[in-house]
Amino acid sequence: MIVSAEEISLDEAATGDEEHAEATEAVAGNEPASPPVVVLCCLLAWAVPGTGHIILGRWGRGLLFGCLVIALLLGGIALEGKVYRPIPGEPLTYLAALGAAGVGIPFALAHALGWASGNLEGAYFEYGNTFTLVAGLLNLLALLDAFDVAIGRR
Repeated sequence: MIVSAEEISLDEAATGDEEHAEATEAVAGNEPASPPVVVLCCLLAWAVPGTGHIILGRWGRGLLFGCLVIALLLGGIALEGKVYRPIPGEPLTYLAALGAAGVGIPFALAHALGWASGNLEGAYFEYGNTFTLVAGLLNLLALLDAFDVAIGRR
């Protein structure tokens, strides 16, 4: 059974989920969402990879971005890479930490669970570092894409 975007948004509006209905309606008609929906979308896109697109009704893209970002982060940790944290007196670690923090909540979880230190003597340490940085940067790019979708640019 094929359901149009208008029927979905009307059904969701009837259940009281106005923000999701508005986001779905905005995507279907390529119209910009309201500022609160855009902000919510961007915050969730940063905090949990892929959720910004899922809120906007782009399930495939959201699941793809979410799985890729988490796989890159976990792959980097498995390769004994570290998840960067700023170190006073070393200015480049601030940039690396900013990139790695782009993953959102998984960044904080990696540090809380003690998975973020890495193994400097590990054979794949540098590859692991690269994977964790790319995971954060990819999620920031996905956030920008979700923003573009939310404001009707895509």
